[in-house]
Amino acid sequence: MAQTEPVHIGEDRLVIHNLVKRDPSAGFAEDVRKGLSFEPKRLLPKYFYDELGSLLFDAICLLPEYYLKRAENEIIERYADEIVSSVDGHKTLLEMGSGSASKTKLIVEALLSMQDDLLFIPVDISASALESSSRILLQSFPRLRIEAYAADYFDSLSALSAKQRGRTLALFLGSNISNFGRDEAPAFLRALRRVLREGDALLLGADLKKDRSVLEPAYDDALGVTAAFNLNLLARVNRELDGDFNLPAFKHHAFYNEEIGRVEIYVESTRPQTVTIGKLGIEVHFSAGERIHTENSYKYDLTGIAQMATETGFSCTRTWLDSQERFSSNLLLAV
Repeated sequence: MAQTEPVHIGEDRLVIHNLVKRDPSAGFAEDVRKGLSFEPKRLLPKYFYDELGSLLFDAICLLPEYYLKRAENEIIERYADEIVSSVDGHKTLLEMGSGSASKTKLIVEALLSMQDDLLFIPVDISASALESSSRILLQSFPRLRIEAYAADYFDSLSALSAKQRGRTLALFLGSNISNFGRDEAPAFLRALRRVLREGDALLLGADLKKDRSVLEPAYDDALGVTAAFNLNLLARVNRELDGDFNLPAFKHHAFYNEEIGRVEIYVESTRPQTVTIGKLGIEVHFSAGERIHTENSYKYDLTGIAQMATETGFSCTRTWLDSQERFSSNLLLAV
């Protein structure tokens, strides 16, 4: 249920606005029903992150094949002071999809080395994740205040548009932009630009196009952790919706579609089979080799990032790369 009154926690250094409009479990059931009735079938990637899925993703980030988090960490560790100095004035920090806020801590530290206090506005769909990450940050930074929003991206932007803020540095890290389609990414950036004022900035993390010999192992590691993460979507249907997916009868499939510039991720049925989902009252039929599409991860080049910035009301003024030039952090100035 949406919560209209903010929750004040502790000594008013933490306020959480819960704008979630519906029971997440109800949304999961309806999205599974719709997704498995489509041709081709699909399940939405936002449902990867139940408790087990979140633990598996944390494990993925430690794998040698999965370079993305290490590359972005390297950039922020090396250039945090330079990044925050690229935006004038006393700044407010806004982060879309904050999650654990592990990389954000470096930006917060850099900002507080330049100014006396800081308001941080994290946005995430999970109120509990926001509270947990916020408490860790508040313990580390006594001059920090946090006003968090538990909401999806567009609901949070609608709420933030009514708020007065000082100069804002927004963060969209972790290559989250990669999960938007080619039309969806500009739509999101335009919505964010409407919340920002001229002179505000966005630090946008974006994974770069590269050879499939690097990209495909990042999404299909030798130990099978990414496969377990993907198949956990089916296990979640079993757990929460009384499904009877036989996980050994499905396999993880990921490949780089070079023409489109994206890694495509699927769960593939290894034989003809029928799955019953008790709480939905449906049977789902699969042929051998039939796939459920679970995620895309779009890859960018620097020209494409700059062009997308221009088309959405920004100017790409700076780009920082990791030492192997696999990942980019881009400062987009609102113009």
